[in-house]
Amino acid sequence: MPSRAETEDVPDGAQAFWLRAPGHGEIRPVALPEPGPGDVVVRTLRSGVSRGTEALVFRGGVPAGQRAAMRAPFQEGDFPGPVKYGYLSVGSVRHGPPELLDRTVFCLYPHQTAYVVPAGAVTVVPDDVPPARAVLAGTVETAVNALWDAPPLVGDRVAVVGAGMVGCCVARLLARFPAVQVTLVEVDAARAPVAAALGVGFAAPQDTAGGCDLVVHTSATSAGLQTALDLLAPEGTVLDLSWYGDAEVRLSLGGAFHARRLGIRASQVGTVSPARSARRGTGARLALALDLLRDPAFDALVTGASHFDELPAVMPRLADGSLPALCHTITYDGTGPCSA
Repeated sequence: MPSRAETEDVPDGAQAFWLRAPGHGEIRPVALPEPGPGDVVVRTLRSGVSRGTEALVFRGGVPAGQRAAMRAPFQEGDFPGPVKYGYLSVGSVRHGPPELLDRTVFCLYPHQTAYVVPAGAVTVVPDDVPPARAVLAGTVETAVNALWDAPPLVGDRVAVVGAGMVGCCVARLLARFPAVQVTLVEVDAARAPVAAALGVGFAAPQDTAGGCDLVVHTSATSAGLQTALDLLAPEGTVLDLSWYGDAEVRLSLGGAFHARRLGIRASQVGTVSPARSARRGTGARLALALDLLRDPAFDALVTGASHFDELPAVMPRLADGSLPALCHTITYDGTGPCSA
């Protein structure tokens, strides 16, 4: 394999987005290491901002006791900051094994214009999945793991409470199960067209019929989790995908919770669901997520884009909700030392 210096269009420097302190981001120069024989050099095409988790990180809301569990695969620094955090990156391999060279790949890497990682850390994006849609791979992977944890049965009535990135990805996958009735439950009526694009029903919490066989909760609020419990049929289960950070969760469990034998089950993507862990690893799960993204309905979740240079100004607006978005993507062409 030729050295990086002998290969055209391979950067030796990059720029990265860092959270300097809660609420304050900045762009820093990065010197890329010389790749080893098992490494790839990736020039970033797009990255995605995971609004729920990244907004929580940006605000400094990661509890001290969860900081180790919350580390991203290629994170640098520590919570609450300075920290380089993120995990939805799509790029082009500029140096590496012949079978990966010039391929578009997904990697669980923070927002950075180029990076060097082991070849095993990237997953090839199908040719018919555009980079802007491919940034959803990590979120669809979360949805896949959740439906391994608690799959619906044919003909079930299912509600998904919370129409953020994760909730919408779960809803779209559920819509593909035979005879399963899916309703996306959300307080923001502006998400109704998104539900229609995903092929599922839509309802405000107060207008939702109960009696659900399964409820998936993703709103990361006490009110949303209470709504999820209230929608269950007797002996039903809420599958909770929310990450609450340091927020206190309050529930009313003195009513029908015990009499109806309701359950709350957590799902988390950090480990493969026990239902599939004996036969599937994280690589196979991510490859499945990318294959599912051949579905153009997921384009409804990509709701905005900003250039990498704008990230220090964009992240505060995404974190406080003044810039509404589901998946806000970051573009990289023509950025700093990685310009083509």
